Amino acid sequence: MRKLLPPVVLFFLAPAIAELLSGSAPPVEFFSPFGFVLLTTLYGSGAILARELTLRWGRGWVSLFTLGAAYGIIEEGLMVKSFFDPAWVDLGVLGSYGRWAGVNWVWSLELMLYHAVVSVAIPILLVELIFPNRRDELWVGRWGFTILSVLLAADVAIGYFLLTSYRPPTVPYILAVAVVVALVLLAWRLPRQPFSSKTINVCHPFWFWLTGFLGAITFFLVFWGLPLTILPPWATILIGIALAALVFWVVMWMSGRGTAWAEVHQLALAAGPLSLLILLAPIQEFDITRQDNPAGMTIVGLAALILLLWLWWRVRSRSSEAGEP
Repeated sequence: MRKLLPPVVLFFLAPAIAELLSGSAPPVEFFSPFGFVLLTTLYGSGAILARELTLRWGRGWVSLFTLGAAYGIIEEGLMVKSFFDPAWVDLGVLGSYGRWAGVNWVWSLELMLYHAVVSVAIPILLVELIFPNRRDELWVGRWGFTILSVLLAADVAIGYFLLTSYRPPTVPYILAVAVVVALVLLAWRLPRQPFSSKTINVCHPFWFWLTGFLGAITFFLVFWGLPLTILPPWATILIGIALAALVFWVVMWMSGRGTAWAEVHQLALAAGPLSLLILLAPIQEFDITRQDNPAGMTIVGLAALILLLWLWWRVRSRSSEAGEP
């Protein structure tokens, strides 16, 4: 049973961060029988499969982010169809801003980046920090991989037919499938370490936390603030891509191209976006403009804060025992 603990934790942590902590599915919705099964199967299977493929192929974090982007298309494009549906409940102004040829382009880019980081990369990093001795191991065998693949496919099919009656246009939908295949092949072909290592004195973890925190704030300002201005959609898309590239470059620069940093720096970076979600949790609970029931979001934020503090204590203790500065 202890052997299954890491994938089980990831199976439930991924949806808890991406849907519950974010407020996209507050407690009343998240813990409903249908919602809980649908979301945990979707996010849990996707995160585990992305991690397993990355390790089976001998690839690194760049491949994992690429698979995370593919997962974003599978969920938002192929399952819930929000990439195409102009009336999707969460779109707001993005149902018209940036819509062209039957595709919500600004929303699509936002959700690809969001899922790659928040739904896939961060939960995997946290679970690997919880179980450091299992970090370089495969967590599921051939049968487990097959079962998770079938569960994900079934979940996507159920969501496609049951969540909304909207049916996307054929050509964009087929192109979305093709992009998923292309991203998976790209992740398979990317080198494990695309950049040469660089020996540096890595800066204090606070700066990694600040990079993640400010990056998350800017991310939401770009994709939800700029559409309210006179800026054309193509400019917002370019700024969003530039922001992702800038954050990536800063992290590579501070971490010696991803080879010189320690666990405390990685945790601090992941804690940045999560800190923003934790701060927003009580605000969401008392937002009278929300259409759904956000009761319990304050407790969710507090639970996430306790998890981060506990994990920070564990990682710092390991660093001290290993003699790391």
